Amino acid sequence: MKINAKIVVCFNSPVSIYSLYTGKENNDTNAVVEDLSEKSFAQEIDIIVSSLKNYFSRVEVLPIDRNINITFNKLNVLSPDIIFNFVESVEGISSFESYNAGVYELMDIPYTGNRPQTLANCLNKAFTKHILKAFDIKTPSYIICKDDNDLSNQNFNLNFPVIIKLLKEDASIGISENSVVNNFEELKKQTDFLFKHFNQEIIIEEFIEGREFNAAVLGDKVLPISEIKFDGLPEGLPKIVTYEGKWVADTVYYKNTVPSCPAIIPEQQKKILEETALNAFNALECRDYARVDIRLTKDNIPYVIEVNPNPDISTDSGFSRAASAAGLSYPELLFTIASFALKRGDHDSQNKAV
Repeated sequence: MKINAKIVVCFNSPVSIYSLYTGKENNDTNAVVEDLSEKSFAQEIDIIVSSLKNYFSRVEVLPIDRNINITFNKLNVLSPDIIFNFVESVEGISSFESYNAGVYELMDIPYTGNRPQTLANCLNKAFTKHILKAFDIKTPSYIICKDDNDLSNQNFNLNFPVIIKLLKEDASIGISENSVVNNFEELKKQTDFLFKHFNQEIIIEEFIEGREFNAAVLGDKVLPISEIKFDGLPEGLPKIVTYEGKWVADTVYYKNTVPSCPAIIPEQQKKILEETALNAFNALECRDYARVDIRLTKDNIPYVIEVNPNPDISTDSGFSRAASAAGLSYPELLFTIASFALKRGDHDSQNKAV
């Protein structure tokens, strides 16, 4: 029997705001460059809706844009029991993800996933690192560059190699094989490139040369851990997850950045990774679900490189793969996440009644 509840699936329609997303020059001048991370999700809405309809009596969809009045009005008319929140940006602007969750808070509608503060803290990689360090969780050393003039050889105190990222973007936007550099000349070239094309702050952090793992946290449990295998990458290419590796098929990185789940690791090492992931999850005050990306040094010391609240949970995502390894079908994964929000809604209703 289906649960008598209305679920509204909120998501952002794909919008491209940058001239490129890959973090390197596009050699094909005729190629269409777009945010494939958003486009690929939009194509899965029908699967998500049909999966949720297995469990709930009513499922509606609502694309979100910057017209806040329309959003308020439509949500008031729909009057959902919960919102399944898939909004990762609004009209391509990542920082609006947390603002949008704030709308649900103001309207007092229970919603899936993480709260505004967590979303904002995790989007800013420097904020994430401050919090991790406050909880004695290891994360690579770093510096922030605000513009072209904010970097000089004299004040640079990190050990090469380093990796260069956009401070406030996710989905590996701006990350390519050029992101890992071995000297100051290469560093300056890539930072200049990112400032030119993205016009935002950059974070430079010491590159951890070792194995990379993804730990998907669902509720209070770590699902089977995935390892990103880079074995097929040609010699000379850095072993990292690039934008192409995530989103652009028929590229070298896409073909040779292969997840392996469950990861083949000793039990003791597995426990350390799980503990690290849960500590990071709790430190950032995540809830419902998140993915923690960890690199192991050659001495098997874990360093948290990213905390991803509300990560991609499309059918072919790493999170869904980990859920499947734990015995959860895709509809069951969505139902589990929706149930967290429903329970919060029931709890709030009881408190109001009292």
